[in-house]
Amino acid sequence: MHRPRTATIRDVAALAGVSVGTASKALNGRGSLRADTIARVRQAADQLDFHPNPAARSLHAGRTYTVGMITTDTIGRFSIPLLIGAEDTLGAGQMSVLLCDARDDPIREQQHLRTLLGRRVDGIIVTGRRAGTRPPLAATAGVPVVYAFLASSSPDDCSVVPDETGAARLAVDHLLTVGRRRIAVVTGPAHHHSARVRSAATIERLAEHGLEPVTPPLHGEWSESWGRQGVGLLLGRRAAFDAVVCGSDQIARGAADTLREAGRRVPQDVALTGFDNWDVIALASRPPLTSIDMDLEGLGRAAAELLLRAIEGDPSPGVHPHPAKLVIRDSTVQA
Repeated sequence: MHRPRTATIRDVAALAGVSVGTASKALNGRGSLRADTIARVRQAADQLDFHPNPAARSLHAGRTYTVGMITTDTIGRFSIPLLIGAEDTLGAGQMSVLLCDARDDPIREQQHLRTLLGRRVDGIIVTGRRAGTRPPLAATAGVPVVYAFLASSSPDDCSVVPDETGAARLAVDHLLTVGRRRIAVVTGPAHHHSARVRSAATIERLAEHGLEPVTPPLHGEWSESWGRQGVGLLLGRRAAFDAVVCGSDQIARGAADTLREAGRRVPQDVALTGFDNWDVIALASRPPLTSIDMDLEGLGRAAAELLLRAIEGDPSPGVHPHPAKLVIRDSTVQA
């Protein structure tokens, strides 16, 4: 049985009326070509059902069109949205992402790094399960690296981090807009970077409006049980509060439970804000939580864009804050 001949790049070039080199550049996204030329070449490729050979493409370009992602976020709470965002950007250039879980183990991280370098990845994204800083990767053999969600401690590295300070200010501004003035803060462990940054930004923003928290910030675990306990402490101290800024959605959900059990209506008596916009928590809370969304997919896209620029020889060292947004729900605005 005669098998139809597979189309080649020469066939695509002939059908599009361009040179083989121009056809290759149009399909691989290289060089500066007119938009109508690129469209004509791609239309010809589609018509002939032509697919570039990845091995030949890599050999010609001196690249593997793969990127490594090293994470310590075993459950994927933060790394999976980042990965989705990064793939949105990298996939447009037909680049693949190899995900490696280091599990907070420096030895495992070095093993993954050696494997990625052995595969000649074009770049590496490093992320984790918490914001803050970490030491830079060692001995990357000149492969570009971008840190996402967390930051490298080296100012020479490129890091994309959530703007937690700006995010906390958004929450305060919203509470002030809906008429709250007696605001409490219940957040995570005092030693945790995010807990410190978020509570400090909350206090600063209140001070700019001539206000201060009804009590010093209450620090505890990132858990619903601490949210219940923290609000219980506020009630036990007879603190006069009409809003609580919570350091996470889990804390806010626990806070809502205790307020409801104490006969305090949310949001009529006490407004609540969470942080992370973790839908399985925020939407299941009673009532659904107003929360800060760090736009992790957008952060992943931004990190991938900076990595692509670095791969092309245009690195952007320093820390790049990524803006968050406030998602308003029934815990602050009465339906």
